[in-house]
Formats: sequence, structure tokens, C-alpha cells
Amino acid sequence: MTRNVSESIIDSLIDVKMPHYAPLAQTSGYIDLNGSLLPEYLCNTLVLGSGAAGWRAAVELKRQNVDVMVASSKAFWGTSACSGSDKQTLHTANTRANGDHFLALSDSLAAGGSMDYDTAYVEAVGSVNTCEVLKYLGLDLPEDLFGATLRYQTDHDEFGRATSCGPRTSRLMVKVLAQEAMRLNIPLCDHTTAIRILTSDEGENRRVAGVIAIDKACRDNPWRMVVIRCQHLVLATGGPGELYRDSVYLVNCFSALGMALEAGITLVNLTESQFGIGTPRSQFPWNLSGTYMQAMPRIYSQDHSGRQYNFLAAYYPTTRMLASAIFRKGYQWPFHAERMLDYGSSLLDVAVYEETQKGRDVFLDFLQEPAPAADGTPFNLQELDDDVIGYLQENHALLAQPLARLTQMNPLALRLYQMHGHDLTASPLKFTLNNQHLNGGIDVDIWGRTSLIGCYAVGENAGTHGVTRPGGSALNAGQVFACRCALHIAHQKSQNLPLERQQILSTINEAQQYLNQGLLRDDVREAIQNTMSHHAAILCHTQGINAAAQTIATLCEDIRREGIQSDENSLAQSFQWRQSAQLALAVLRSLQCYIENGGGSRGARAIYDCEAGIAPQTPGGPLLTWRFRPENQDARQFMICVCLDANSYQTWTRPCRERGVLTLTNFEHQWQNWILATLFHTDQRYSGL
Repeated sequence: MTRNVSESIIDSLIDVKMPHYAPLAQTSGYIDLNGSLLPEYLCNTLVLGSGAAGWRAAVELKRQNVDVMVASSKAFWGTSACSGSDKQTLHTANTRANGDHFLALSDSLAAGGSMDYDTAYVEAVGSVNTCEVLKYLGLDLPEDLFGATLRYQTDHDEFGRATSCGPRTSRLMVKVLAQEAMRLNIPLCDHTTAIRILTSDEGENRRVAGVIAIDKACRDNPWRMVVIRCQHLVLATGGPGELYRDSVYLVNCFSALGMALEAGITLVNLTESQFGIGTPRSQFPWNLSGTYMQAMPRIYSQDHSGRQYNFLAAYYPTTRMLASAIFRKGYQWPFHAERMLDYGSSLLDVAVYEETQKGRDVFLDFLQEPAPAADGTPFNLQELDDDVIGYLQENHALLAQPLARLTQMNPLALRLYQMHGHDLTASPLKFTLNNQHLNGGIDVDIWGRTSLIGCYAVGENAGTHGVTRPGGSALNAGQVFACRCALHIAHQKSQNLPLERQQILSTINEAQQYLNQGLLRDDVREAIQNTMSHHAAILCHTQGINAAAQTIATLCEDIRREGIQSDENSLAQSFQWRQSAQLALAVLRSLQCYIENGGGSRGARAIYDCEAGIAPQTPGGPLLTWRFRPENQDARQFMICVCLDANSYQTWTRPCRERGVLTLTNFEHQWQNWILATLFHTDQRYSGL
């Protein structure tokens, strides 16, 4: 059964136009510092970032009658608005058929280890609100005949809790949330990049007092600096997209993690990332998951002279195993160390990585069936694993040619690349292995609070995920914690905070240094990305991590001494590259701590071990260069923390927080906690459970 989906429907789900945002934020006055005027903004709560999590936080804060403002480097140009996959997933509690079990869902979220169990439960129960409020605001999640939201299975998801609006789910989320923010009259400070968190008081009383930012439109001082004073700060700037050379992030996605480090905020789980196949960021950065791989295209490489190689035949013994692995890459998309074994789907990632290291380009060809594996047997649709045949049959896609299968399962996936200059019906698609997501981030509690009073983190800024996570759970976590932090902020007492003039002056001095001299930004970028790509990607050697840490530590010292050269138009990027170097070193210090504490291969990283390691098998024998240390299961109960104190990194482990015991027999007590708002004023996270 083949049905034609009209071009207008396809375009409405792919070519998503964003609103022209209004109102814009207005200054409350100016700060005079030794004759230099800095525009000043005042608000109770500042949300940094204009992605799905940031807009949700702003909307929920405004609904709680909090004076909130949003600041963004460039609205509607972040990861939420511009990234996706074949059918970008939102992972929430299943509201179809037999429904869901929240304890089971929270266990699934934390199944990979190194995740707080209370956080997993918060994300599970909060996911119903995520889904239903977004639908209320206009997100067109698909439903069946009976009104239940449609579901499917994605990576690290054995139950089938995924749903989707197509390739642009997160962009559509951003759109409906931004439109709601406009209706609520939430002011936006656009083209404004925060470069420093202002703090007041010391020790245990140290808290947020605002941020220093660079506003491209500012002409009141040579550095284009503005000060936004606030009592509460929500960090929602997305993940660090500039740490690796091959990245599916858009260019200049820097994140606030480096800035948070410089403010002394604790980060966690920087050891846990996601890498997966996708198109290069130099073209159209996009994840090649789901139906792109379930269509089972031919995969080949090509050298600079144009010679083609059927390189996967050296990794898989039979064509059936190869084709089935390509198919499973659709819902086992992220690289996972253990899936290198038994000719699993991540052996394909290894093969792609090895080819690119040889200087060859790798392609998907949807016009030809997969080439034979080592056994030389031609591809046959009837000679596939049962689960593969079953899936294709259920979706009426047991068709000859990958293009026909992809068109039947997901015509939007074809149209998406056509809109970005590549016609899959006419030519192969170049791809590579990309850095895609940071599961770690800022250490937060069940309200999204960081180690700095008044500062909260949501979305990819928050390190709420463990070693693995179901696809789409990050979008859910961002929405849940946006609601949680808004609720918590709304119940905090107002503060009168002093103007931190000395911190502003020191930042001006740094900026002035950058305008006069310093390292070249391109040199800093290459040093960070080359070091991280060579030593801290999917294959890590202990000696390589140590050498990389020394290289980046030296770079950080050079930056402190010399600065990063800039002009007034690029000053913000110089600060961001400095913070990227600090963050890269935090990742490497965390990996050192993990390995020194006996950590093995898990999730996105294989730890090389020439003595006790397990080698993936190929038809030609074991891949000894990929001999990896087995996972230490005990490490699943701990998380690696890191903070920066006076240019010195401190790393330590902490146990994962427990969920606590849930009971149905204390409603009256819990009700009083709610109506008296006492649950918002305690650090006893498990009180009353």
C-alpha cells in the first residue's frame, strides 16, 4: 500500500517558518564605570537561550507571574530550531493502549547507569505535562483513530515511547512556545551573548547577581557590553558544539558550560556523550537515524582519485548480517561500545571512522541495494533477520530499492534534503561520524538548581542524563525541568542584590586586552577540535587522554597570559573560545578521573586496553586496534563531578541519588507541603516521599 503525501503537507512539516519576535527588551538605564556607559537591564529571572527548554522556562515563569526576560545570541538559530533527524523523537510516557508505568519509565531512563534515580522519576511523571501542554499550544503530535498519541521504538527504548512530528519536531516545539511567549509579552534581548555570570556574597551564601553580555546592537561602549541584573538565572543555551571537528551541531553553538565553569559551578558526567553518523556540518548537519538507515541503502567509500570501496565487506561476514546491522542502526543510532561485538550495529560506526581516518569519503546510496559482505552473497529482501522483515512488512516497505523503501516509510526525509540542496533520488549522500550530544552538563537537583544559589540549568546545559538515554528523552527532560525550575523560582523570596562593579571592571579589562593582542581564534579552535577529535572521541587511550589534557592545559594557560585576538564584532567569540578550552579540559580531567577509578568502556566511549581488552571480530580476524576494556558495572552507581577553582580543576565521584520510597498513605501531609509551599524551601530532596 503506497499513499502519496501532498507537497503542501510535507513542506508544512519541514519548511517551518518562525515568528518575527516581539516585544524586544528595553534598558532600564545605564551603569557608569569610569566614564564608560553600559546599558543595564533589570528582571527577576533571566533565561539564557531561546531553544525549546528556554522558551518553556520563560512561558512557565510568566504563568507564575515572575518578571522574566529571555536573552539569546541569535533567536531561532540554535540546536532546537535547526537540528533533527528523519523523524525527530520526543520521548514521553506512553499514553496509548495499556498506557505506561512511571516507575518502569524512570528505570528505563536510568538503565545505562550514572543517572540520579530521583531525576529519572521526575522526568517520567513530568512527561505527561510535556506532551499535553505542547499539544495544547499547537504542536501537532500524531494521533490514532481513538485520540491516542502514536508511538514507535527508538534507540535505548525497549517499550516504544517515542513520538514525532517528523524531521522538525524540536523546531515546531520552539515555534509554538515562542508564539506563546509573544502572547504573554515576554521581552527578548536578541543578538546578546552572555560572557560572564555575576555573583554576590561569598562561601555558602554566594549567589547569582546577573550576567555581563555582549549585544551586537550596542554602541554605547567600545566592547558592546551590557549588564543584565537578575535574582535568578536559567541556563538554557544548549550543548557545546565546538569541541570536536566533526559535529552535527551548527557552527558557533558554544553552550554556557564553560561560562558556568568559570563561575565555579559544578559540572557532572562530562564523560558521557553521543556520537553517531550524520551529514557533515560543512554541508547540512543532520542525524542519519531512523528510516534513513532502515531503508538499507548501499554504503561505500571513495578516495580522492574516485575509486570506490565496498569497505563494509571487511567487517561483516554475511550480507544478511550486514544488511540487518544497517537496518538496526536506525534505532540503535548512537555509537555504543558493546555493540561493536557480535557484528552489531556499532561495528558500522567503527568501519566509517576507520575509512575517514584513511582520508576517504563515505556515502549512502539510495539508488542501489547494499553490496555483498565477505560471503559475496547478493542482497535479498527475503534473506534478512525476522525483526527486519517484520518491520518492513508492517510499514508496507518490503520493496525493491532503498529509495522506494524510504519514500514509502518517510517521504519527509527525502524532501528535507532536497530543500537543503541534495537530491537523494539523483546522487549519493556524503556522511561521517559526528559528535552529537553531551549527556552530562551542569549538576542539578530535582528542581534544576545548580551549586550556585539562584542559578538553574535546563535542556542540554543540565547534566541530567546518564551513560545512555532513549532517543528523544533530552527534549522531554528540557521541558520537564523548565517547568520544575519555574515553579521553584516562583516560590522564592525577592532579593536586593548589589551591583558588582569590580567584576564588571575586570571583564572590561579582559575585553580590552583581547582587542589589542592575543592568540588567533582559528589557532585556538584547531587546537581544541584536533585534540578532542584525536584523543577523546569514541576510542580513548589512557596515554592519549593524559597527553590531550596536558595540551589543553597549556592552551588554557596561554589564553590566560595572552588572550584571544578580537575586534569589536567578534569579541563574544573570543570569550566563548576561552571558555571552550576550559570546558575541553574539564572533559579530559573527568575522563582521567573515570579511568583512574577503574572505569571501563561504556556508552559513547571505548577505552583501549591492549592486555585485558575485548577485540571486535571481523571476517579477517580481531580488530586489535579496537581492543577495549570491559565495562566496570560498579561505576554505574557513581557520577564524575568537576569544578574549576582559581584555575585549578577539582574532580571527584558522587553516588547517584536514590528515588526514595513512594507511598499513597500520606496525602494530607503531602497536601500541606503543597499548599504551604514548604517543599520549595527545603534541601531534603526526599522529604515526604
